[in-house]
Amino acid sequence: MLIEVIGAVVSGSLALLADAGHMLSDSFGLAIAIFATWLSARPATERRTFGWKRVEVLAALLNGLVVGVIGVLMLVEGTKRFLAPVEVEAPIMLIAAALGLIANFVALRLLMGGQKESLNVRGAYLEVLGDMLGSIAVIVAALVIQFTGFARADGLASIAIGILILPRAYSLLKAVVLVLLESTPEETDLAEVRRHMEEVPGVVLVDDLHAWTITSGLPALTAHVQLDTDAFSSGRAEKILAELNSCISEHFDIRHSTLQLEPATGRHDHC
Repeated sequence: MLIEVIGAVVSGSLALLADAGHMLSDSFGLAIAIFATWLSARPATERRTFGWKRVEVLAALLNGLVVGVIGVLMLVEGTKRFLAPVEVEAPIMLIAAALGLIANFVALRLLMGGQKESLNVRGAYLEVLGDMLGSIAVIVAALVIQFTGFARADGLASIAIGILILPRAYSLLKAVVLVLLESTPEETDLAEVRRHMEEVPGVVLVDDLHAWTITSGLPALTAHVQLDTDAFSSGRAEKILAELNSCISEHFDIRHSTLQLEPATGRHDHC
């Protein structure tokens, strides 16, 4: 990153400076991700019954906002540079971008394993991926300038980096907002969950069914379950509850479920 900043100053390349700025945001995002992962591992308390699990989501929100702002700035400044090009030192630009590409590739390999399991790590992974593509764009621009003299390639590369970044920021922010709104996880089909639960012997009706994500890899579910009239008197309710929890855990990988059992003729009020 420091090499790219120096290279940008010496070469006069806006695209290289944009790539360095993006790498700076990546470093910030990675530091936030590591801190959030550490904090989220702290145990739950009476005041924070879920512990600090949602810190990962808030960190991903911050990363998404930072990346989005940088993407917009790249588009604006890149457009200005395209309309008013300046002379740049292509060889210096090329060397600095190549070194940046190597650093990004190493970081990408380190994050690849955890990006499918954590929304926070996924945010850092996407940032590094976009930064690596940005370095490639700068390398291409440097080669174009070196062999054709087309100085506007510097501005075009900056615009390209901005275009690469914004969809990633949108994707990450969308995922974060869905978690904060406690939307049903994309991989969970509530109709299918209801069908499986109502197939358990003794279950008459499942209503007030809700599923959401507490944080990455920690889905939760609540429901009111009406049982047949003799389930409670015969002592089968406890067995039915165990079967329901097993069904939810095995078929949908939801291990945090809260079920309220009621007689089929009963009514429940919403508080």
